[in-house]
Amino acid sequence: MKVCVLLSGGMDSVTVLYEALRTHEVASCLSFDYGSKHNAREIPFAELHAGRNGIPHHLVNLDFMDRLFQSDLLRSGGAIPDGHYAEESMKKTVVPFRNGIMLAIAAGHAESIGAEAVVIAAHSGDHAIYPDCREPFMQAMGDAIKEGSYARIRLLRPFIAMDKAAIAGRGAELGIDFSETWSCYKGGEIHCGTCGTCVERREAFLLAGLPDPTLYEQTPALPRVS
Repeated sequence: MKVCVLLSGGMDSVTVLYEALRTHEVASCLSFDYGSKHNAREIPFAELHAGRNGIPHHLVNLDFMDRLFQSDLLRSGGAIPDGHYAEESMKKTVVPFRNGIMLAIAAGHAESIGAEAVVIAAHSGDHAIYPDCREPFMQAMGDAIKEGSYARIRLLRPFIAMDKAAIAGRGAELGIDFSETWSCYKGGEIHCGTCGTCVERREAFLLAGLPDPTLYEQTPALPRVS
C-alpha cells in the first residue's frame, strides 16, 4: 500500500516510519512546524530519516497555532512542567486539536499524491492527557478521512495499543539508533531528563531492558517505574 507517514522526528514517529517501510511503499513524510519549543530540535531528525530512505520530506508551517492556540508546549506559552507524562500538570502541554489539524492536512496530501493511507504513531501512553490521541478520536477521524476523500484514504495507527516501552523494543528490533531521535519538550541543546517526555523516554528504555543512548542534563529517580 502507498502511504504517507507523519514524521515528527521523535521516537514513536521514527519507529513507525521504519515499521511502515517493512510492508508499505512510503511515498511521502510530513513534518509540522507549529511553533513548539522543541520543533527545531526534532525536525532535523525527521529530515535525516526520510532522506536516508530516499523519501520526499515536506515541512508544513503551522505558525498560526503558536499565535492563536494556548499551550505551554508552544513558544508563546509558559514553562514546560517537570514530572511524569501522566500527571495532571502535563495537560498544560496539550495543543488543542493538534492531531486533527495535522491529519486533515496529511489526508489531503495523501490523496493528492495518489497514496492510499496516512500513518500516525499515536500510542497508548499518549491517551492519559491527549484526547486527540485516543482510539475513539482516531476511529472518528479515520472515518471522516475515508468518507471525505474520493480515494477513501485510510488512517493507519499500528501502535495504538502499544506503550512507549513496546515501541522502544520494536525500534530496537528494527535496528533504529534512538540517539537520532528527539523527545524533550524544552528543546534545549540536550534532553533535560525531567520533563514529561524525557521521563517517559527514560522509563521506556528501562522497562524495555534497553540501553538508553540519550544524553540528559539530569537523571533524577523516575517517579513511576514498576
